Amino acid sequence: MAGRGPAPKEQHQRERDTRRRQSDVVSVSQDGEIRGPELVGPFSDETHAWYLDWRVSPQASLFTNTDWRRLLLLAPIVDSYFRKPSAAALSEIRLNEERLGATYVDRLRAKIRVEKESAQEAEVVQLHAVTSREDVMARMRGDK
Repeated sequence: MAGRGPAPKEQHQRERDTRRRQSDVVSVSQDGEIRGPELVGPFSDETHAWYLDWRVSPQASLFTNTDWRRLLLLAPIVDSYFRKPSAAALSEIRLNEERLGATYVDRLRAKIRVEKESAQEAEVVQLHAVTSREDVMARMRGDK
């Protein structure tokens, strides 16, 4: 079966096209808030982790009751896939997750932009002074 074509681009060559496309975009941010109903039932740890990923995802702030109902209906399929993987289950999971904006391309098509954290909120990474190539190689091997 054929795909849906190339993913939309964030920037167009003409400024007026870029402004028009970006005016429809909904911005969400990763705030770490847990949203939606809890997953109850005899599900595996992997299924609970999958559902928690959705509950803390940036796009979860846009979900309505019907979106959460879709995830709750999908949970048994995800659970059975973790127990015994099958192509049919994976296809159904992929289709449903696509509609909810699981991947970067899915969010581009749905015009959902996940805002990056600001420079002040970003974790500061300390860089160690490197004096030689041997120093770098030793760090890569784990000797230092």
